[in-house]
Amino acid sequence: MERGVVLLDFWPSMFGMRTRIALAEKEIKYEYREEDLRNKSDLLLQMNPVHKKIPVLIHNGKPVCESLNQVQYIDEVWNDRAPLLPANTYKRANARFWADFVDKKIYDLGSKIWRTKGEEQEAAKKEFIDCLKLLEGELGDNHYFGGKDFGYVDVALVPFYCWFYAYEQCGNFSIEAECPKLIAWAKRCMQKESVAKSLADQEKIYEFVLHLKKVFGIE
Repeated sequence: MERGVVLLDFWPSMFGMRTRIALAEKEIKYEYREEDLRNKSDLLLQMNPVHKKIPVLIHNGKPVCESLNQVQYIDEVWNDRAPLLPANTYKRANARFWADFVDKKIYDLGSKIWRTKGEEQEAAKKEFIDCLKLLEGELGDNHYFGGKDFGYVDVALVPFYCWFYAYEQCGNFSIEAECPKLIAWAKRCMQKESVAKSLADQEKIYEFVLHLKKVFGIE
C-alpha cells in the first residue's frame, strides 16, 4: 500500500469508480474497504461526518471527500505520473466545467429513468439524451474528451457507462442509437485496464437496480 491509501466505497457507485480509475491510472496501491450503506462503519462516519457518504479517500489518515475532489487530489499528489487534468489553464477550467455538468445532470436524470414511469420517465429520457448529445458534441471527433489522452472528463463520465444498460432496460430505449459516438468513446475507454477493472458488470448493475426498485416499491 502506497503511503497509507485507503478507499471506503460501495461496489455499484459510479462516484467510487471514478476514484478507482484515477488510482489505477496512477498505479497507486491502496486498501479497498467495501461499505454497507445500511450499516455505515464508524470509520466512514468519522472520516466524512458532514455527508456520511462514500467514496472517502483516506491518505495518511486524512480524509478527502467527494469523487471529483478525490480525482483532482490524486492528480496533484502523484504528479510525477501521467496527468489527468490538462496543464493549460483554460483547458483545465473547461474540463472542470464538463465534469461538473456530469455531476449536476447525468446522475439525477439516470436515476429518474429507473425510478419513474409514464410521462415523467419520458421527460427524463429526453433530457438525459439531450445532455449526452451535448457531451457528444464536446467530444467531437477526439479519442477522449481531452484529445488524444485519457483524462479528467473521461474519468468523470465513463463510470456511468456500466449503468447505461439498466437505464435502457428500465426506460425501453437505446443510448447507442441516439449517441453512437459517445458509446464508441465508452468502448474505447473500456479497452484501458484502469477502466475495465474499475467498472462493475452491466448485468450486475441492472440486477442491483431491480433490487432497488423492489425496495422502494417501484413497479
